[in-house]
Amino acid sequence: MSPLYVAIDLPDLARAKTLATRVRHHVGGLKLGLEFFVAHGRHGVQEMAALGLPIFLDLKLHDIPNTVASAIQALGDLEPAVLTVHAAGGRAMLEDAKAAAHPATKVVAVTMLTSLDADDLAATGVGGSVHDQVARLTDLAAEAGVDGIVCSGEEVAAAKKRWRQGFFVVPGLRLDAGAAADQKRVVTPRAALDAGASLLVIGRPITRAEDPDAAARAIGATL
Repeated sequence: MSPLYVAIDLPDLARAKTLATRVRHHVGGLKLGLEFFVAHGRHGVQEMAALGLPIFLDLKLHDIPNTVASAIQALGDLEPAVLTVHAAGGRAMLEDAKAAAHPATKVVAVTMLTSLDADDLAATGVGGSVHDQVARLTDLAAEAGVDGIVCSGEEVAAAKKRWRQGFFVVPGLRLDAGAAADQKRVVTPRAALDAGASLLVIGRPITRAEDPDAAARAIGATL
């Protein structure tokens, strides 16, 4: 199975299904984020899952432990392959999230969004470098018993050294690091995989391509 998941965060369900159908033979799964879920809810997830690809439900849950656990239990029958929570929610929240998840679901903790950099960390009162923060949250996620983390391709090699058995999701990938758009820490898909990524998330380079099928096929050929 390809490690490449395409991010289809569209408010138009028909368009989302059409796009997923076009690329389905060249990707390993579909990543559905907050925009998609708010627009289409459980029904939308079920519609996309009916296409036959694993679903990565990227909701980045972050609340008190009981609230997050209850939300995950409510999602249980959807059986997503991967589900995200924020590592910054703390150990108890991470432990409860994993305990509440469907046994087949990998719960992965978001360490630091790829749209943030060291200046953003400092603005929120967090000391140290980006690598320091990702390292702290990687250790926390491992200790809490979740399955893995989400980090940028710039940090995945160091994170894997700290947690050999972890599952590492790398988003914010670009074929050309100069085309970062609103991302601040990006690498190419091949570089992320070589550094230790388990799953790659790519959105706009595929979804906004003139020919999404050809774009997905071309990216897959580099892996």
